[in-house]
Amino acid sequence: MLNNYTEPRPGEIVTLSTRSEANDSVDKNKRYEQIIECLKVKPMTAKECAVMMFDKGMIPTSERNFTAPRLTEMSQNGIVEPCGKKKCTYTGKTVAVYRLRQEKAEQTSLGLFGEWW
Repeated sequence: MLNNYTEPRPGEIVTLSTRSEANDSVDKNKRYEQIIECLKVKPMTAKECAVMMFDKGMIPTSERNFTAPRLTEMSQNGIVEPCGKKKCTYTGKTVAVYRLRQEKAEQTSLGLFGEWW
């Protein structure tokens, strides 16, 4: 078969487009800084971080999707790291616990962090 083209499923193009628009609309620098602020308090899950950010008025709801994608990006960039897992008090599922990497925590507290993202 020379052509592996398949018709997109109904709504597939629209959802890819809106997902991209939503991702582009996030101020990632601000969100990274907010997550770092939370992880300086203690290691936590994406949901716990979202709840803390919501309680501080940083985000409109405590939905974990405000933090989980950014934690993944930060982990891939060596800023945070998973340090364990625990049963989520909100969902009952086993989830990752993240912490700020020690050398990064020292850099951010000294204002040396810069534009890593």
